[in-house]
Amino acid sequence: MALTATIHKAELSISDMDRHYYATHALTLARHPSETEERLMARLLAFTLYADERLEFGKGLSDTDEPALWRKAYTDEIELWVDVGLPDETRLRKACNQSRHVVVLAYGGHAVDVWWSKIASTLTRHDNLSVLAIDHADMQQLATLCERSMRLQCLIQDGELQLIAGDLTLPIRPAIRKGEYAVA
Repeated sequence: MALTATIHKAELSISDMDRHYYATHALTLARHPSETEERLMARLLAFTLYADERLEFGKGLSDTDEPALWRKAYTDEIELWVDVGLPDETRLRKACNQSRHVVVLAYGGHAVDVWWSKIASTLTRHDNLSVLAIDHADMQQLATLCERSMRLQCLIQDGELQLIAGDLTLPIRPAIRKGEYAVA
């Protein structure tokens, strides 16, 4: 018997003072049976950082040709490609050639340092690539917020994100490994 995805619903209110973006999104996230809570919440965090009316979740782990999230122009050109985790170098080169801008939201503790040290030198020529690292402790705390139904508020100011769930406020400041934090 095949395992099916678990559906998570999130009501996400975003006040992004850095980009002057203010909106509430009703999101439905399908969690693949092999996907961890950390990865699901990393996708939600990526949506929060780059929220836009045209930003969409990709098909997920079942489709290796699509990113975790992307935003397409009305001409179907890929404007923004967002991956989470530690994608391989070949995937990132391909994404950089297909998209106007590529963002990787890397997480995984010490594994992020090892991953980046192996591929950083070969990706320096891609000016359209940004790599942001999320602290391991922040990702673990973020994963504890994962529920089938979530109501989250997010305030982004001066490069710091504050995620609010009930009485808990989780401050997250992505570390920039390459490129820029904010993208158009």
